[in-house]
Amino acid sequence: MMENVNGLSLDLLVHPGETIKEVLEEKNMSQEELAIRTEYSAKHVSEVVRGKKDISSEFANRLEYALGIPAHFWMNLQTNYDKEVFEINCVNNIQEKELNILKDLKDVVKFCENADIIECNSKKEITVLNMRKFLNLNNLCSIPSLSIQQAAFRGSKVNKVNVYVLYAWQKLCEYFTNKATITNNYDKEKLKTKYEDIKKTMFLPANDMVEELKKIFAECGIAFEVVQHFTGAPVQGFIQKKNEKVILCMTIRQSFSDIFWFTLFHEIGHLLHDDFSNQYIDYQFIESEEEKEADIFARNTLIDENKYNEFMKKANIGISDIKRFADSQNVKPGIVIGRIQKDIDDYSFMAQYRERYKWSS
Repeated sequence: MMENVNGLSLDLLVHPGETIKEVLEEKNMSQEELAIRTEYSAKHVSEVVRGKKDISSEFANRLEYALGIPAHFWMNLQTNYDKEVFEINCVNNIQEKELNILKDLKDVVKFCENADIIECNSKKEITVLNMRKFLNLNNLCSIPSLSIQQAAFRGSKVNKVNVYVLYAWQKLCEYFTNKATITNNYDKEKLKTKYEDIKKTMFLPANDMVEELKKIFAECGIAFEVVQHFTGAPVQGFIQKKNEKVILCMTIRQSFSDIFWFTLFHEIGHLLHDDFSNQYIDYQFIESEEEKEADIFARNTLIDENKYNEFMKKANIGISDIKRFADSQNVKPGIVIGRIQKDIDDYSFMAQYRERYKWSS
């Protein structure tokens, strides 16, 4: 959880020198005596007590000897004071442009507050500081200048993208996957043996499905998570390699289970083809051979191409036929229906049998 700024005016802050003054009063010790005990000038001690000078590391060590209070106590007081001074100065210098960016991030901010990722605060300037900390930025205005091509994104080519929301969504992916304990390094060969195990999870209740997928991917050195989606970040999948570990995040933005599963295997296809190794190319808005290869991999891994073509030769295909074929492919009927809809360009075809995922309240 991010910390709040304690005050909005420097006049409200308590300098560490005030604590020295209180300790001297308790010990019935004068500033002159403290100067003798620390071998600092009386003027120096007076200026520290009055908040005109800060407590240096050397002075903190001498205070430990003179007052019997550990040096780290005094250094922590000084560090916390400096931090508060810095943050109050930041609050007083936040510009309108950065506050406007906060409006773009309002849904992300609400999510982060509800999830205790940042401290809830009604003052927007404080929220700016909290979001700076979470997003690892000194200024939210820096986001467009950062390269967000650190990962391979998959999503709509039509929906409008907000670069601030997209960046924040990526940071949420990193935040949640960083919580996972992944002991194995990324193992592409092991991943190749897990296709059927991954497919089997689609028959589980949604929450159980996600937990089982986490376990399977963890064996392959992959931190997997399903992350909340936001307007402005029309992405469905996210992959990123960090050292010898891999992040793989999904969302259910379009809710249909067949889209989720196609996208999941699409991203697995990118992993197998090492498409993320070259500075994590952004595939969201371009057509490329890598995208086509990942699409083919996803289709053929979910449903055997030859058997699907043979199945589609039937004159009249009913739901019972689809269910039998889905069973033969170890997938749910909605996966087959979604494939057919796309191939015949008719999304009304048996639409009532397509399953949807939704976020639990």
